[in-house]
Amino acid sequence: QVQLVESGGGSVQAGGSLRLSCAASRGTIKMYRMGWFRQAPGKERAFVADISWGGGSTDYADSVKGRFTISRDNAKNSVYLQMNSLKPEDTAVYYCAARRVNTYDLWGQGTQVTVSS
Repeated sequence: QVQLVESGGGSVQAGGSLRLSCAASRGTIKMYRMGWFRQAPGKERAFVADISWGGGSTDYADSVKGRFTISRDNAKNSVYLQMNSLKPEDTAVYYCAARRVNTYDLWGQGTQVTVSS
């Protein structure tokens, strides 16, 4: 069973940047569409961005377009989320996920991102 581990979260002031990483182990993710989701306190988990298996197709939530960039390195079995111009409303636990068939069904444990004003 593939395992996903996120890293790179932390605390940053508004306007700052963070780069999240998602490393896969015990298997390859190179054939899966990969996504980032986030869950803020008291809210449901929400889509942030995703990327096709080859990296040629990406999609973003409207709230992060122009600020966040998703990328992947299949040779390193990893996916990344570069987050710039962070806002307090970006504060959440960020999750990496793999869409193995028709839904995102493999999840990491999450990494906390806190943006202070």
